[in-house]
Amino acid sequence: MKKLVALLLVVSGLLPNPSKGQENQPAYTIHSHNDYEQTIPFWTAYYAKAGSIEVDIYLEMGQILVGHDKEDLRPERTIQALYLDPIRQQLKQHKGWLGADSSYRVQLLVDIKSPTNPCLDTLIAILKTYPEIIGSRQIQIVLSGNKPPVADFGKYPAFILYDGLPWEKYDPSITNRVPLLSANLRKYTNWNGKGIIPATERAALEKVIRETHQLGKKIRFWNAPDFINAWYELGKLGVDYMNTDHIPELAGFMEKFKNSTFINNQPASSVYQPSYLSDGAKKAPKNIILLIGDGMGLAHIHAGYTANFNKLNLYQFRATGLSLTSSYDSYITDSAPGSTAFSAGIKTNNRAVGVDHTGVAVPLLPVFMKAKGKKTAVITTGDVSDATPADFYAHQSERNSSEAILRDLAKEPIDLLMGAGQSNFPSIISSALPAFKLSETVSALSPTASGKWIVLEERAGKSMLRGRGNWAVEAFNKAIQFLSGSQKGFLLVQEGSQIDNGGHNNHLPTLVAELLDFDQVVKAALEFADKDGETLVIVTADHETGGLTLVNGDPAKGSVSGHFSTNDHTATPVPVFAYGPRSYLFTGIYENTAIHHKIKEALK
Repeated sequence: MKKLVALLLVVSGLLPNPSKGQENQPAYTIHSHNDYEQTIPFWTAYYAKAGSIEVDIYLEMGQILVGHDKEDLRPERTIQALYLDPIRQQLKQHKGWLGADSSYRVQLLVDIKSPTNPCLDTLIAILKTYPEIIGSRQIQIVLSGNKPPVADFGKYPAFILYDGLPWEKYDPSITNRVPLLSANLRKYTNWNGKGIIPATERAALEKVIRETHQLGKKIRFWNAPDFINAWYELGKLGVDYMNTDHIPELAGFMEKFKNSTFINNQPASSVYQPSYLSDGAKKAPKNIILLIGDGMGLAHIHAGYTANFNKLNLYQFRATGLSLTSSYDSYITDSAPGSTAFSAGIKTNNRAVGVDHTGVAVPLLPVFMKAKGKKTAVITTGDVSDATPADFYAHQSERNSSEAILRDLAKEPIDLLMGAGQSNFPSIISSALPAFKLSETVSALSPTASGKWIVLEERAGKSMLRGRGNWAVEAFNKAIQFLSGSQKGFLLVQEGSQIDNGGHNNHLPTLVAELLDFDQVVKAALEFADKDGETLVIVTADHETGGLTLVNGDPAKGSVSGHFSTNDHTATPVPVFAYGPRSYLFTGIYENTAIHHKIKEALK
């Protein structure tokens, strides 16, 4: 609309400003455009914590009626019934507050479509019958539309404030009665909300917003695009009120913003520059390092790249491919058949660990390695009996059979297992796995340790955001030391398990923090591969989790924002990266089972 014919409820102080180093949420509040056209006026916006509610008003037959046009007016749709009475109800219910949160404040902006008077006089008379509203410190009453001339602002009661225009100048005597400025966005730009605002138009918007804030006032643009990208771009400019017809969608966007945005306040994680001397060599590798980012899709990886200021070890690989992840009985796999495909080279049912779709145990990759005289280590940043690590040593039709899974270790050629465990695991190891020695920390594992070992460390199961620290890289380096004594080589499988948790929880900070930690393991693997010259490094995922789409980002600031389409796995193909001898075998597009067979082919 060209005129701000509106009743606005603007909630101030509810959302912290990330520019001030506080929590990562938008600094603007919601403006419910044409709120009276919502299925439930006022209440839809109120319960969505909308900061702004727009209502067009007319004076008809002595009543203040609400509607966009005169033909929309109905006798029962008065400003009292739709807005003033509900506000009074909340003030009464919450003993003078608008809600349980005492910081909740409202700016009531009445935009007059009828001639200023007698409409304004009638409105003031009605407001005086609501002393709890005009006397509340929680509420401001502001006029817009056909408001009186600026020179007459001071003639009306002190509880009346005014909506201003950015290009108007206000005398010092009345400027404190103009709390906000509003304008048509099209005065500054024809941007349609997609992509970025053209530079010159953006500069004009930045200027008017900056000048408005310097006056100590807030700003709102009407006639603005109304979808996710526009909310991001206008929010970054510093708009105070976001115009929307989609209250639940914008409210949900704002509620999830903290979980769907990551801002890196740390220096960039280091990236290794490979020599590529052994990369693509046609000789058979002696060692295989298989790194599995659980739930890691391409968007996850690029989120990490953006958050790390456009630096990532995963982007140092030259040989890349795509893995198709469906299981035997489902278009969308879970982790159990996802990694069984790597360990056994077959498709099996969801939830099945190391068995075929009929439940029959199948030979796993460590058996093949043992036949070649190679040792095997399995590491995870989660429970050692979880599906992905279990796929390399267990044979169970149900991935939750933790005790049975752990007992399967007795029959499999695993030399080192590292991760977190459950409270009963030490007793199971003591009674059912006598061949294994148990360590409670990675650091306690001697570089010269021999025999079979299990390391169960509580820290391994923590997320990066909750203090796991450098455990994954420490575990990798310990495993390399442990395995390097093998004259015929080794297989090292390491899972970054909690990338998946970030996807399931639709929590981008967890996802990015876990991805960047996993990337440091990738760095350590590349460094070892270059030093050793006989190691093939393969990095992939068992599936994608969360249906992540990247919708905003700034590599210069280490910030990235995403939108999740699900809290479960998806069927999206996942990337495969390879480095070292015969890395070329892993280029192309293929079923996840092919990774197993390509590893065997590389070792021929």
